[in-house]
Amino acid sequence: MASFACFVEISRYNLIPLSVTSLCGCPCRLLSNKTLIPTRRTPKLKLNFVFHEPKSVFREVDQGAVLPTTKDSFSELQHKSSQLRKRIVFGLGIGISVGGAVLAGGWVFTVALAAAVFLGAREYFELVRSRGITAGMTPPPRYVSRVCSVICAFMPILTLYFGNIDISVTSAAFVVATALLMQRGNPRFAQLSSTMFGLFYCGYLPCFWVKLRCGLAAPALNTRIGAGWPFLLGGQAHWTVGLVATLISFSSIIAADTYAFLGGKAIGKTPLTNISPKKTWEGAVVGLGGCIATSVVLSKIFSWPASLVSAIAFGFLNFFGSVFGDLTESMIKRDAGVKDSGSLIPGH
Repeated sequence: MASFACFVEISRYNLIPLSVTSLCGCPCRLLSNKTLIPTRRTPKLKLNFVFHEPKSVFREVDQGAVLPTTKDSFSELQHKSSQLRKRIVFGLGIGISVGGAVLAGGWVFTVALAAAVFLGAREYFELVRSRGITAGMTPPPRYVSRVCSVICAFMPILTLYFGNIDISVTSAAFVVATALLMQRGNPRFAQLSSTMFGLFYCGYLPCFWVKLRCGLAAPALNTRIGAGWPFLLGGQAHWTVGLVATLISFSSIIAADTYAFLGGKAIGKTPLTNISPKKTWEGAVVGLGGCIATSVVLSKIFSWPASLVSAIAFGFLNFFGSVFGDLTESMIKRDAGVKDSGSLIPGH
């Protein structure tokens, strides 16, 4: 035991040789009550004390192998703070960009939505081709996935131009299904089902935002903001029911997600569903309250809808759609075996 020596490194300069017995008998009792017995596998053992700010870190080095050390709370806090700032910056950037597109309406809003739809479709078909899903199914060919992403991007534009795209969507689905059935090898039903769902989920459903924003062209006459809106930007006629309804919907969905997250962190205990274990009933209730409150407050500001019951119902519908869409994406990500569906927007 006396020949088995270790070293204590203090401030990287002074080396003090100590025996194991004297180290174990130290009043600070760094080695607790455990007896250190050398074996043939570990002929040399060196213990280092490396002092950092704001606290010291204990490292055990065994033949050049460094074992995991205690995490520095300061660096961890700094990392979380950086992530929070990143979320806030990108969140504000997204909010300002989306708000500007919604206010502009028309082709600006539609093209912006088409770009978002294209990116969403690309992410969806990448998830379909991931290892987690392909372990139990045959994914569609890559060229089919790319063609479907382009078709999804054109759907909002066709909706603005024609107003109704049922025939166009049906024709596109027929062409894609024919391409899948005529491919070489053995066509699979999983290919057809995942592709048809992608066209519906990523392309057809977002087109209702175009119908909501651009289709409801009736002016919101009671909106005070519209009365003072500059004439060069469209005047009062620019503030339509579709614009007000879209702004309230976007704001309510953001509020539902934010309040649900904060409520789940604070008091969440009961899991909402196995699809997403982190979501809780308590968070959902808080999110519902925040969504309805946002809808009611904005309805008073924009004077639409005029009825309090209608504003509450509108908030409830927005919350239900938000939760349904979130759980659907969580189900796809769970089967794909990934945490995030995309990395384009950091922190979101």
